[in-house]
Amino acid sequence: MHKVTPKDGFVPDQETAMRIAEAVWIPIYGVEQIKQEKPFVAELKNGVWVVSGTLHGDAGAILKGGVATIEISKADGRILKVSHGK
Repeated sequence: MHKVTPKDGFVPDQETAMRIAEAVWIPIYGVEQIKQEKPFVAELKNGVWVVSGTLHGDAGAILKGGVATIEISKADGRILKVSHGK
């Protein structure tokens, strides 16, 4: 039996983390909502990718609402948390 464990984890970089985030978010929040939150931002914190959408608005406007956020384990790709601000 073969077991593969990539040396850089199953989610080795920002691009992979953002693709996973989008794949998880779309069935939950819908494709139109998630398209509106691009570009996504991914940051690695203590072995966990934290990926968030971007809140857009007119320059100088007070923005209301929130964005999708997900936490993904770099080592094994587990989804640790999914949320969306209001």
